[in-house]
Amino acid sequence: MKVLIVDDEPLARERLSRMIANISGCQVVAEAGNGEQALVAAKEYEPHVVLMDVRMPGMDGIAAAHHLAETQPAPAVIFCTAYDDYAIEAFASEATGYLLKPVKQGDLEWAVARAQRVNLAQLENVQPIVQTDCRAHIATKTRRGVDLIPVSDVRLFQADQKYVTAYHIEGEALLDETLKELEEEFDGKFVRVHRNALVSIAHIKGLERNLDGQYFVRLEGLDIRPQVSRRHVSPLRKMLETL
Repeated sequence: MKVLIVDDEPLARERLSRMIANISGCQVVAEAGNGEQALVAAKEYEPHVVLMDVRMPGMDGIAAAHHLAETQPAPAVIFCTAYDDYAIEAFASEATGYLLKPVKQGDLEWAVARAQRVNLAQLENVQPIVQTDCRAHIATKTRRGVDLIPVSDVRLFQADQKYVTAYHIEGEALLDETLKELEEEFDGKFVRVHRNALVSIAHIKGLERNLDGQYFVRLEGLDIRPQVSRRHVSPLRKMLETL
């Protein structure tokens, strides 16, 4: 994994470089002090991963990430910043990670490993780009900063009081969104099976019925079996018959 480090503070670049040196299979190929320099370095060295600050003189990290997203092949961008209020902009630039300074070694290793999986998936499963009105990722705040979770990895959205939990292949995440908003945005990809649950249509493996006559959805890669309410059983079965 070739890594490009972009930060206007030399000490910050030096620290990240030392941390990358401790990650097996990763090598820092170049450094840059702002967005303009990052684009030049990216063109020359073709890094797989770019570790980038947000606030920098000249072109900032968000603008640079938008430019990098248009290159072929596009590197995975991981923001390393002291500010947690740029998550939405980071998401819009198709970044794969958002770490808060001071970056911890374990969090950096996790983000780089995740970026590596994204790159391999892109290389092994190249598909035409389809324009849609819904997001490709959902954002959730964690102790690391902000994680961007591919919607394709989500199996279940489940509401509990005022929070919604997204259950995905790597675990679960709390979202500050309503189930109704998610249902409207991801219509056609997720279907409501209960007043408190939306399931991924592509990952439904079947329906199970217990001795009391209650139905539950069996989902690929998820141990949780969300219950299907009576009013949703019939339309769900009809939908599954058409798949």
